[in-house]
Amino acid sequence: MARWECIVCGLIYDEKEGWPDDGIPAGTKWSDVPDDWLCPDCGVGKDDFELIPGSEGESVGEAEPDAGASEANATSNNRHIVIVGSGLAGYGLVSGLRKLDPEVAITLITRDGGESYSKPMISTGYTKNLSAEKLAAQSPEAMAEQLNVTMLTRKTVVSIDPRSKRLNLDDDTVITYSELVLTLGAELIRPPMGGDAADDVMGVNDLDDYRSFRDTLEAKGVRKVAVIGAGLIGCEFSNDLLNGGFEVEAVDPMSWCIPTLLPEPAGRAVQAALEAKGARFHFGPLATEVNRSATGYQVQLNNGEHIDADAVLSAVGVRPRTQLASSAGLDVGRGIKTNRLLETSSPGIYALGDCAEVAGHVLVYVAPLLAAGRALAATLTGNPTEVSYPAMPVTIKTPACPVCVSPVAKDAEGSWTLTGEGSDIKGLFHSPDGQLLGFALTGAAVKERMALTKELPPILD
Repeated sequence: MARWECIVCGLIYDEKEGWPDDGIPAGTKWSDVPDDWLCPDCGVGKDDFELIPGSEGESVGEAEPDAGASEANATSNNRHIVIVGSGLAGYGLVSGLRKLDPEVAITLITRDGGESYSKPMISTGYTKNLSAEKLAAQSPEAMAEQLNVTMLTRKTVVSIDPRSKRLNLDDDTVITYSELVLTLGAELIRPPMGGDAADDVMGVNDLDDYRSFRDTLEAKGVRKVAVIGAGLIGCEFSNDLLNGGFEVEAVDPMSWCIPTLLPEPAGRAVQAALEAKGARFHFGPLATEVNRSATGYQVQLNNGEHIDADAVLSAVGVRPRTQLASSAGLDVGRGIKTNRLLETSSPGIYALGDCAEVAGHVLVYVAPLLAAGRALAATLTGNPTEVSYPAMPVTIKTPACPVCVSPVAKDAEGSWTLTGEGSDIKGLFHSPDGQLLGFALTGAAVKERMALTKELPPILD
């Protein structure tokens, strides 16, 4: 019986135990697990699990070379692939490239420390007792050696010259490339707020932010955190802070938790579960000011109320980083526009991950990022491969009330059918002709995600 680990969140699939919640009985070998099975914690697929070295079962060895690897190696000379960004998209792409071409020169440039870590786990730090050091699985030096890449950390690309294929860095270094991949990620949305402590409002979007956030809470002896936002990110952090023993008071102008993804009964189920753990929500008003008080901070709401807290966290969402691409003349919309080969409007430049708008789709989740990375690795090694997105439900990390949602497209026509009660809500969104287009599952209903996912059409076929 072997054990397999999710490379994104670290979840272990043990063949001896199976996964009964998804109908996979104890003793099920990994090869017999359905190909459409998804990680229960982060929602990625089987391709993103790796055999744990030393566990019984299949022998651990080098991956079989791709049929096109020798041809790709022959064309590696005089090529220099430059990747800007070292998150899951950047490192995932490098890993995929190395499986297909161990020789091509690759430089990875990142403005952060370059540590390899799972960004989705940032909002589970207190739940899983993860310090920044524990979250950082590998150092940039270890990643550079393991992947045979040149790492440039704490460097910022200030401009791109597509005609000469050059990058200009903030230390006046100039880097030339044959192919450039932008994995710039997404940036935090900062709601406009005034007050003498507006600059003290924290946000968590990367490992540096996470380290600073935890250090601040510890250094100041924080007991209560005001959270701006009750969407996906706000609810994940609220649940995590509650698990860490903090008081949480959250504000959101919408009417229930995670309103852009969940119909009201499902959102209310999440709200009730978090309130049962001690959270307090203010739905409807906007946070307009953050001011210092004698004991910490006071968040002023536009309905005349206020929230007193020891720290304030903004968690209203993210948007793709596009400024660098836009300045270089690349087409941008909601993200950096690409076709299904991940090509931007400028030859030789690609975009991948949270910063990209792929054939009209902006999907700031892990599963589409990894699927696109595999396709782009094939393309860059001589096998042009268009990305396909199957139905990819999103697991929301609110253990007080488990949630799995397959988001409904904004322009989709249809209606919700809702069943269940309490924390166990099953919401199905059908088109007028009866086609299942999305779902929202909470509590015990999340066990139906596999069966329902099989009924969904692909996002991008």
